[in-house]
Amino acid sequence: MKPSSLALRLKTAVLTADDGLLMRGAFFGLLAAAGAFLFIDLREMSLANAALPGHDPMTTDAPVLPPALTDGVPGAPPVEPGTSQDILRQAMRFELLPGGMLKAEGSIDPGAADRFAEEIGARGEYVKAVTLNSPGGSVEDALAMSKLIREKGLNTRVATKALCASSCPLIFAGGVAREAEENAILGVHQVFNAGQERPSPEQAMSAAQSTTARIARHLDEMGISDGLWINALETPPDRLYYLTPKEMTEFKLITTPVAAAKQAD
Repeated sequence: MKPSSLALRLKTAVLTADDGLLMRGAFFGLLAAAGAFLFIDLREMSLANAALPGHDPMTTDAPVLPPALTDGVPGAPPVEPGTSQDILRQAMRFELLPGGMLKAEGSIDPGAADRFAEEIGARGEYVKAVTLNSPGGSVEDALAMSKLIREKGLNTRVATKALCASSCPLIFAGGVAREAEENAILGVHQVFNAGQERPSPEQAMSAAQSTTARIARHLDEMGISDGLWINALETPPDRLYYLTPKEMTEFKLITTPVAAAKQAD
């Protein structure tokens, strides 16, 4: 068949086609194009996420305290942590202190929530509050610990020069009363997949949306305002948004602002 004959037949078919058929053809054509662009966007997003360094506090080549989202105050932390990086990188451990204070120190490794539950089960009648010193870690374990703290009616605290970053504020949010002492360091950032296996673009998007919804719902149930999680979502996982005492109060992250108000904004 000659090209001119083919072109003539196509022209005739278009001119004589039903309008509804043409509209459906145009719709499905646009749908196919949109699907192709979405796949490309998801693929590029996945590659970008794979290249983006996350903050895993248990790795020896990553700083325990990530750089601030912005330079200078109030972006920078108030002080350096009073605990060595080697101790903070270790898996979370628990120590019962005088006055019913249970100290939770170290990275929130997978399994930390189970050990915490065992500790509360064994010493629950003595524990009145949980004091945190952690650079973060497993979101799943942080959420489980936070829910148990609220269920048991315990308080939470971050002491002077102690660190509560990344997923640690999720645990802190579980306290009935929440106190940050002078020069306590609290910071948030985006959640990320610290595992070795990279999910597909669709899996990554689904997991991110699901985790974001769960965290937002949990913080709402704990009485924390939306501003805290919004700042976390805007901060890349290799950076940290350091919270000022004023923000801790505004976001209702702390319930005893007098102690934290001594810090410089």
